[in-house]
Amino acid sequence: MANLRFEVVAEAFKKKPQETVTPAERPSEYFGKYVFNRAKMYKYLPCDVYEQLIDVMDNGTRLDRSIADAVAKGMKQWAVENGVTHYTHWFQPLTEGTAEKHDAFIEHDGKGGMIEEFSGKLLMQQEPDASSFPSGGIRNTFEARGYSAWDPTSPVFIIDDTLCIPTIFISYTGEALDYKAPLLRALHAVGTAAQAVCQYFYPDVRKVSCNLGWEQEYFLVDEGLYSARPDLLLTGRTLMGHDSAKNQQMDDHYFGTIPERVQAFMKDLEVQALELGIPCKTRHNEVAPNQFELAPIYEECNLAVDHNMLLMSLMKKVARRHSFRVLLHEKPYAGINGSGKHNNWSLTTDTGILLHAPGKTPEDNLRFLVFIVETLMAVYRHNGLLKASIMSATNAHRLGANEAPPAIISSFLGHQLSQLLEHIENADKETLLNVAGKQGLKLDIPEIPELLIDNTDRNRTSPFAFTGNRFEFRAVGSEANCASAMIVLNSAVAEALNSFKQRVDALIAGGEDKMSAIIDVIRDDVKTCKPIIFEGNGYCDEWKREAESRGLDCETSCPVVFDRYLDEESIGMFEKLNVMNRKELMARNEVKWETYTKRIQIEARVMGDLTMNHIIPVCTHYQSQLAKNVQSMYDIFPANKADELTSRNKKIIEEIAQRTQIIETGVEELVEARKVANRIESCREKAIAYHDTVAPKLEFIRRHIDKLELIVSDELWTLPKYRELLFIK
Repeated sequence: MANLRFEVVAEAFKKKPQETVTPAERPSEYFGKYVFNRAKMYKYLPCDVYEQLIDVMDNGTRLDRSIADAVAKGMKQWAVENGVTHYTHWFQPLTEGTAEKHDAFIEHDGKGGMIEEFSGKLLMQQEPDASSFPSGGIRNTFEARGYSAWDPTSPVFIIDDTLCIPTIFISYTGEALDYKAPLLRALHAVGTAAQAVCQYFYPDVRKVSCNLGWEQEYFLVDEGLYSARPDLLLTGRTLMGHDSAKNQQMDDHYFGTIPERVQAFMKDLEVQALELGIPCKTRHNEVAPNQFELAPIYEECNLAVDHNMLLMSLMKKVARRHSFRVLLHEKPYAGINGSGKHNNWSLTTDTGILLHAPGKTPEDNLRFLVFIVETLMAVYRHNGLLKASIMSATNAHRLGANEAPPAIISSFLGHQLSQLLEHIENADKETLLNVAGKQGLKLDIPEIPELLIDNTDRNRTSPFAFTGNRFEFRAVGSEANCASAMIVLNSAVAEALNSFKQRVDALIAGGEDKMSAIIDVIRDDVKTCKPIIFEGNGYCDEWKREAESRGLDCETSCPVVFDRYLDEESIGMFEKLNVMNRKELMARNEVKWETYTKRIQIEARVMGDLTMNHIIPVCTHYQSQLAKNVQSMYDIFPANKADELTSRNKKIIEEIAQRTQIIETGVEELVEARKVANRIESCREKAIAYHDTVAPKLEFIRRHIDKLELIVSDELWTLPKYRELLFIK
């Protein structure tokens, strides 16, 4: 019986690295080659237009449509010189991916011919069909109109022969249908709130920006093996497969030598990413076999999100050139680590001050504490919402699996910083805050710059850890759009900072000294947010019980976690900050519940197909072979001798019969559970039904299939096994 699996495995071992196209120049010389960055704007735009556009980018002033034609003309000239023939509005709908519709630079010339044209109107706005994108009921199928509008703060770039214009995507009635629009609003909100608080310490600060540095983890698998696994192809993960005898238990892959084929892929990817302005800096082997990581230099948050979305698309394209497929699913393989996308977040000013880094003066140290504590307040008040922002059907496999943060949001600060906050909380105010004549402000606080040197030991179990000059939101999933987490985090911090300022201003208005008022509010907030600070092991059962007693959100059901978006405090925050309104939030939750249901629905269908068309036929075929062998033994040997010789095969025959019967019954129950769930009209209740009644049956069926994989003849098993998927070099 021919087995395609052996052919694709053998072919994989023969593959040599593709030749990597590496420019002769240094990276600094080709960085941003295909980006319409400031240098190219200066070259291709009139001086007055360039200055107006830079003002829009730097200061958030409204874009004057009168300059749009001049900008479009300069963009087109640069693009055509680089072989571009088409343009597209590149946006991020609620699909976790990106979308684009390509149009050529051509219009009728009125004389029977064509001219190459690209106007300011086409640059500024387009009208893609909105009916087929997830909208949560905002748009009906027969109401197709939606608008994409240029985001001038994110540079235009070239992919192949197409000019890509980053845009927001909104409905005809004005609601956001994407991630970028609410992200931009959240960034504006946190920038405004942080700038107002900064005025207490630095009156010359005029702008505060959010920085993001993502760390993208991913798996590579040989494309031949990938194609031979329908579950990987259709769901992004293996729905079945027994552990390899060797996986990550030797800790030999982490930071190990990068395999030659992978190195060639990485080089190719980095060159193309750098040409697109993505500042790739770090690459290495991750913990699990065939798992890797890529991380860039920090960037402004909106641009960083765009770059991550662009990179994920680029990774898939480049991987195919090297006969790989990229797996971005958070848990493509059972029994080994999954993949996350750590979001390193911080705030910085236009004067160069990193707000989450300490300074050298008492005022600097107090400012540092203000932004640390108010960030903790944001996480405490909205810990359930932050969990909802990173929860998905795919990431739920990873969270709490003793390899990633648990599904309980807490913050790790390090022992010394935690002690410092306790000191601020418990010390007498007169002791803590002193004004000593000409010496100025004195704080009874240890020297923070020295205190923080290498004191923040990493805590892999903390979802939201302070790591020296930033917070690392470690719970974000590898295939997620970073914007989802950044919208919630920045909105929550903006709300906390606004509340802080209102309370401080009220005390000052009542006659209290400014620094004294700040200390009063900070001390109150340190006491309030204490439940979110946890330094211990987030995997242990004791923490789960303690977290519940602290009032933290301990819900683990993905569809139920999404409810946090519709809590009145969540809606109130988003609406007050003008990030999203109630209608948009309700619509997004509809999309989240529908997406969850469809994910599990597809997995259930694939499981049924593989079980009935691959697993059971192979198992019964092997069973028949064993039965023939048993019969032949009785034809050759006396009954008592045959009994002895066939005892093992009889046991295997019996086990196969029992397990295939259990599997067939399990598939029937799986189908019935889907039918029952599909009759539920409510998107939320249907998603909960899929979580509670359908998803567990997938795992039950898998356990029996994985046992059969161990006893069925290897030459008959049609699906590539873990030992082959994980160790192709």
